[in-house]
Amino acid sequence: MDRTKIKDQFGQFGRRREYGADDDRTTSRQMKKSRRMCAAAAVLFAFAAAFALTTAVYRMDAKAQSDLQRRLSEEVLRFHVLANSDSREDQALKLKVRDKVLEFLEANMADEQHMTEDETVMWIREHIDEIEDVSRRCVAEENYDYPVTAAVTTCWFPDKTYGDVTFPAGNYEALRIEIGSAKGHNWWCVLYPSLCFRDAANAVVPNEGKEKLKHVLTEEEYSEITAGTEFKISWYFWKKK
Repeated sequence: MDRTKIKDQFGQFGRRREYGADDDRTTSRQMKKSRRMCAAAAVLFAFAAAFALTTAVYRMDAKAQSDLQRRLSEEVLRFHVLANSDSREDQALKLKVRDKVLEFLEANMADEQHMTEDETVMWIREHIDEIEDVSRRCVAEENYDYPVTAAVTTCWFPDKTYGDVTFPAGNYEALRIEIGSAKGHNWWCVLYPSLCFRDAANAVVPNEGKEKLKHVLTEEEYSEITAGTEFKISWYFWKKK
């Protein structure tokens, strides 16, 4: 056989082997790429599923919180005192007004132990001028000439833990007292059921108070809003006279 032909045949055979090896390498790369794409797709699917589940749980929790807040807003009356400013003097004045108003309510609300939320609101509305006058006289006695307004109104409150009770954010009916420009940090408590205390740093809700709170809430609602931290509380309306 001609040497040239033999050489050509061997060359063609070698090239076929090279082409076959290239095909194998290409197939291997494609398989690896496919596996990587499948793995990436699986990870993305897992993230999407987790996100969807988290969103669903969040929406369910948000709805439950909204329902609880709406129910609470029908059963409680809050007390809101807004200071003129955040200066030390204005903040101290705010607390003095708070004390005077609470003392007035304690001394003048008749048979408060048996009053409903609606009856409490009605009593406050009927005596709102007197409450405003008590607040105004307190401001004047401290040598300030700030204007003072008092009203029963609907206010938005952020999430707030008060004693060992946490109220979700939302709109609540409240006795609202504004001192001066009312741009300072505010103080608040719950007039009905009575959860007003002065020293928030040393508070424990007594069993009597918890029992009264249970009377206006369902067992589930009470469980939702009560926390484990105990505080010492000063009661204004439910203590024995």
